[in-house]
Amino acid sequence: MSDYDTGDTGYDGGHEVDYGQYEAGHESGALDQLHQAQGSEADAQSQYGVYEQDHHTAESTDFSQGHHVEYDAPAAVHYESDDYTNYSHDATSDDHVFAAEGSESSHQAEFSELSALQERFDTAFAEGTKFHADGGDAQIASK
Repeated sequence: MSDYDTGDTGYDGGHEVDYGQYEAGHESGALDQLHQAQGSEADAQSQYGVYEQDHHTAESTDFSQGHHVEYDAPAAVHYESDDYTNYSHDATSDDHVFAAEGSESSHQAEFSELSALQERFDTAFAEGTKFHADGGDAQIASK
């Protein structure tokens, strides 16, 4: 806002002097606002398991029974008799257990946020004076 009013500034030849009035103004303002947000996230997971169980059994049985007779006759008599039993038993048992387990996990998170507020305000104002010189009357006017 600007105003310039001169009023009566001339000199009429007497002693009366009259100065005008001067008024000036300036006003300025600004407001800046910034907001920024950013986000990120990553996940990973792995799970595995191996289980093994074995059972083996083996059994073997042998059984033999026999009778042997031998006889010789002509000149001298020879007689022989045998009885035999053969028994064999084999047994095996095998148990096997194998287990493995694992787990894997990963997580990553990022986040960023920026807020900025900037404010500028400038004001200036100037005022003039009014002077009357007739009879020594001086006045200063301001608002």
